Amino acid sequence: MSLLEVKNLVVSYGGIEALKGISFSVDEGQIVTLIGANGAGKSTTLRAISGIVPIKAGSISYDGREITSMDTQKIVEAGIAMVPEGRRVFANLTVLENLKIGAYLRKDNAQIQKDIDHIYKLFPRLQERSWQLAGTLSGGEQQMLAVGRALMTKPRLMMMDEPSLGLAPLVVRDIFSIIRRLSEEGITILLIEQNANAALHAAHYGYVLETGQITLSGTGEELLASKRVQEAYLGKGKKHK
Repeated sequence: MSLLEVKNLVVSYGGIEALKGISFSVDEGQIVTLIGANGAGKSTTLRAISGIVPIKAGSISYDGREITSMDTQKIVEAGIAMVPEGRRVFANLTVLENLKIGAYLRKDNAQIQKDIDHIYKLFPRLQERSWQLAGTLSGGEQQMLAVGRALMTKPRLMMMDEPSLGLAPLVVRDIFSIIRRLSEEGITILLIEQNANAALHAAHYGYVLETGQITLSGTGEELLASKRVQEAYLGKGKKHK
């Protein structure tokens, strides 16, 4: 069953259409990825779903309910969390304070502490650094904190914008291991990634976004096997003169 349904979505910036009527769905419990080059419209898609950018046309439904014109806070309350590109942790606050900010809409204090304890089990390094300022963490640790902060909203759907950006290969492997674990815990994930190889290996289903249009879709395995995807995004199959 589709948890998220996007239909004919159009988003414009100053007369230029960033999204030209895209449609896709995210089934509950799945990892779904959108891959594409810079400027393809991937981040715009997430920002539109989050209510951050206005929608010119089309509709977005979540759990059978239309959220197209809903404001961002209501979308978070409904169960959609965003891990933004560039992590955007609060640098001058501690790790623990950043996590508590993720729960700012919640009033269940006892459960909030249980959720912090669970995040510390997921990310032992965050527990070790709970009183450290977030701005002094490594890039990988900041990404873990951004994921942990999003988890504090108790999401059913987590949207992740370029979680591997700027991270060392070993850290990227850890981040994708965490993505799989979150999926196993029942969180549905919509993943935006330039690292198409890692994204498609993790994803149940994927869509290729090119200049604001979806040009290809299939299971992660199908897209990995696609010659077109291999040449455009995986660096394979090109003939060198």
